[in-house]
Amino acid sequence: MMVGDNIAAWLSRLVQIPSVSPDQAGPRAGQVGEGRLANEVAHWFRQLGGEVYSDEVLPQRPNVYGIWRGHSAEWLAVDVHLDTVGVEQMKDDPFSGALMDGRVYGRGAVDDKASLALLLSLLETKQQTGQQLPANLILLATVDEEIGALGAPAAARWLKQQGIAIKEMIVAEPTLCTPIYGHKGVVRLAFQVLGQAAHSSQPHLGENAIVAAAGLVQALQREHERLQSLPPTALGNPMLTVAMIAGGTGINVVPDTCTVSIDRRVVNGERAAAVTETLQELAETASSQPLTVQVLQLIEAYYQAPDTPLVTALAAWSESTPYVAPYGTNAWAYADVAQECIVFGPGAIEQAHGPVEWVEIAELTKAAQIYARWWGLD
Repeated sequence: MMVGDNIAAWLSRLVQIPSVSPDQAGPRAGQVGEGRLANEVAHWFRQLGGEVYSDEVLPQRPNVYGIWRGHSAEWLAVDVHLDTVGVEQMKDDPFSGALMDGRVYGRGAVDDKASLALLLSLLETKQQTGQQLPANLILLATVDEEIGALGAPAAARWLKQQGIAIKEMIVAEPTLCTPIYGHKGVVRLAFQVLGQAAHSSQPHLGENAIVAAAGLVQALQREHERLQSLPPTALGNPMLTVAMIAGGTGINVVPDTCTVSIDRRVVNGERAAAVTETLQELAETASSQPLTVQVLQLIEAYYQAPDTPLVTALAAWSESTPYVAPYGTNAWAYADVAQECIVFGPGAIEQAHGPVEWVEIAELTKAAQIYARWWGLD
């Protein structure tokens, strides 16, 4: 069997195992969550000679870690996430794993099961040929990347507990086999503005939370505009989006609450906690009514120099130019455990999350060849 055909067969098998995030699961999602896939991955890791560890990050949603020992004390690592986004908008069978026209189709075909498939195929080849790895290798099959981002921090904590310091790490994502060395982080907050209900025929007896929230929304937009006026960083400018607003209980009632939810993109040189504190102070000043703040998500920006050894090697092997990405990945979580951490993988991000998802088998082959060189396999 050709290398690409073997990877495609692995990928088809993976796509046929649903692993939709519970937060986006609908009637077509099949067995919800990563539990079934995690069990299969643990089984395959054992079959392929790995030391296997399970780390239950969320109920029935465990990270799975596989270790293959090499000749040296150095460690290489790969993070590949097991969850996918929802499938309700997909046109055909989301879990078909169909192989047509040099492509593999189905949810997760490019994000992120393509990378998992080529890793399993390489390990299978390594086992069949009896090759040994120059360095120790750990594969971190993580959960909850798409929504809560809890899997990667749990994996980083586990690495620290085991005393494993990673020399070089790849976070697997679709990058068209081009190394990515940075992307923005995110702060997501929900401000609940508090008013006082009253009959709408006598609004002066109440405190309108929506009116107070309107002032907050305008202040947040002005903050976004201020951020765009700053000198850009290596990751560009910070961005602030008022993403959701909800309030009121009836057309004839002065609203006593209104919630404004925001998405604030974080760049290198910023810290998510400090950004949160600044936004809270801004909101308290801008709102004419008291408010509370709920922190929904804090993810740091990820950035490293574009000329590090791993970036340089991957760029040379793939004949590509490294860049920074507009989307987020798990890379942010490994800043304290990996000397170098690069985002890299087969397929295009434009094929992810849409009504039709696919990856070119040629991309799988190209990425596998690069991984083999990185691992030191023939």
